[in-house]
Amino acid sequence: MSTEQAAPAPTPLQPPGGAAAVAVWSIGVAVYFVAVIFRTSLGVAGLDAADRFHVSASALSTFSLLQLMVYAGMQIPVGLMVDRLGTKRVLTIGATLFTAGQLSFALAPSYGMALAARALLGCGDAMTFISVLRLGTRWFPARRGPLMAQLAGLVGMAGNLVSTLVLAPVLHGVGWVPAFAGSAAAGLLVLVPLVLFLRDQPEGHGPTAARQRPGGPGFVRNQIAASWREPGTRLGLWVHFTTQFPAMVFLLLWGMPFLIEAQGLDRTTAGGLLTLVVAANMVLGLVYGQLVGRRQSARVPLALGTVAVTALLWGATIAYPGDRAPMWLLVTLCTVLGACGPASMIGFDFARPANPPERQGTASGITNMGGFIASMTTLLAVGVLLDATGDDYRIAFCSVFVLEAVGVAQILRLRGRALRRERERERERGSGSEREPAQGPAAAVRA
Repeated sequence: MSTEQAAPAPTPLQPPGGAAAVAVWSIGVAVYFVAVIFRTSLGVAGLDAADRFHVSASALSTFSLLQLMVYAGMQIPVGLMVDRLGTKRVLTIGATLFTAGQLSFALAPSYGMALAARALLGCGDAMTFISVLRLGTRWFPARRGPLMAQLAGLVGMAGNLVSTLVLAPVLHGVGWVPAFAGSAAAGLLVLVPLVLFLRDQPEGHGPTAARQRPGGPGFVRNQIAASWREPGTRLGLWVHFTTQFPAMVFLLLWGMPFLIEAQGLDRTTAGGLLTLVVAANMVLGLVYGQLVGRRQSARVPLALGTVAVTALLWGATIAYPGDRAPMWLLVTLCTVLGACGPASMIGFDFARPANPPERQGTASGITNMGGFIASMTTLLAVGVLLDATGDDYRIAFCSVFVLEAVGVAQILRLRGRALRRERERERERGSGSEREPAQGPAAAVRA
């Protein structure tokens, strides 16, 4: 019986790749691309949303807060859903939900209904990235996994660019309903090939029986508890928590109002700076991936260094003497914010070696929650402080330092234990350790 279990094991690790794999993977990445456009669309429409729904800054922040809360809360359930239902079904559900959410947001007549629409969008969005990572591992050989996941991340960043460069001028050209309702058509556009052509894996390369796990709440609870007990999982969460949120808060909601209201820039210039954040993210993502891929010892210095430089530039910008910071400082800040996304991916490089293959989805879900929890907290804090201080962005943006300090303290507390445990596991795995990294989400972001 052991022979029957061992023989098929290599099959899922070495799918054929080729043109068919690229075609199927491209469909999944297109779904993720549209999800990112919808996710970030509010970032260029924050002031318009405040006028349309007649809400304060704290109420405006609730849009992104609720969306991220749903996204973060869905990470572990989505990982389990992909394992149980398959990638195609989960992506189909996700595309349907985020398209319905975007269309409902366009037509919402009230603040409450608009909130419900963003929650629906966040639920669908949450089902995309983990599904795309799974497509890469099922359709391409293990050695190609890191490259395919890095490319998927770059395509997602391109979705940010579309929000800034395309949706923003369309919004101010044709108005709220035509812009958002028109963008929802993109969801229908990717849903058709998804339903018709996407398959979970090539013929004969499905998961083996040995990898099927019993369901039930006990299994879910045990998976989560076992992952959480590993210091590497917790370190990964805190790295993601500490590094990701400054850029996300800036892109999702408060960057455009800050640049226009506090810095006196016009919409075109402010949009260009948001575009710079995304472009820097795409470039630095490749740099960080190569550095971490070549030297695992660079993980902690890169993460902490990114936090330090981000805090320095953030502080210099809001504390600059006078009413407005100079353009060179704003450009430098936005360039540095572009490093936050790539640095947050380092968190997966701590969670991956801490967990066996059957817990990779759960561990990556836990890690991925970190940055979104920090983003939710900061989005709300900035909104509340803006209302309390009469739109004083200097005071409101100081909330960033509080969360960075909490995260850095946790990273310093956990790094020793996590790295020791990682070295122990590497010794235990011996020669088998060379094949496992390409399966995990950490390897997927090193490219």
